[in-house]
Amino acid sequence: MMKFIKNHMETIAGVEIYPIISLLIFFIFFVVLFWWVVTAKKDYIKTVSNLPLENQNDQTL
Repeated sequence: MMKFIKNHMETIAGVEIYPIISLLIFFIFFVVLFWWVVTAKKDYIKTVSNLPLENQNDQTL
């Protein structure tokens, strides 16, 4: 099965660019995510981390 897929993909012109594009998208996404985490303000992180705890206190059965 993999032999069929590999042979079929090799016949497509310009197919070698797709792995490069997907790697770049993956790399850029995680670099931006890392940059956002490093530069996030501590007050914002505290507020967001306490949100699940606040929801539990509001719901009483």
